Amino acid sequence: MSTTASTDEMLSAIERSGYYPGLIADAVSAAIGDEQVVSYFVHHDAHFDPGLEVRRHLTVLALTPSRLIYSHTDEYPADDNVPGSRPQAETSTEAIRCSRISSVALTRVIHDPARYERGVTMPSEIVLTIGWNAVRHIELEPAHCGDETCEADHGYSGTLTSDDVTMRISEAADGAEAVSQALTFIQALSAVAG
Repeated sequence: MSTTASTDEMLSAIERSGYYPGLIADAVSAAIGDEQVVSYFVHHDAHFDPGLEVRRHLTVLALTPSRLIYSHTDEYPADDNVPGSRPQAETSTEAIRCSRISSVALTRVIHDPARYERGVTMPSEIVLTIGWNAVRHIELEPAHCGDETCEADHGYSGTLTSDDVTMRISEAADGAEAVSQALTFIQALSAVAG
């Protein structure tokens, strides 16, 4: 598979998503500037909130020779409690130097692995995690010494994890072509990651 792409191909993929294409194309284009797009992946996703409303999301990952452009757009419905309220969209874009990317993790799900053929069988779904240490989560809990009767303060223990972007792409939800495109993008990103 080729990992080369063009800005026009990426913009066409954004247009095909049908999800505020002008807004998203402008945000991504502004972040890319005059750099060439080497590879890209556009992922349109929907979530159901507790009120059973559908919330759409679009993530664009664009790789240039020197940077990873990460753009994420969320949709917010009109507020029924505010007269004249209209739906809103929020787009965040981040440009990360390739040398700052600390990890590219890929989980592949293979149905019927006994029939797996190297270079032929595609995963039915993948989970992509890219880390560049911009977002960290810390989970703390009281430390214990093991003695159930001990009342001393042992401070806290915890875990610090980096979680910049995680995406799940599945054949059932997104189609086999999306899984293939994501794998192509991951291959290109892994080749240049820090």
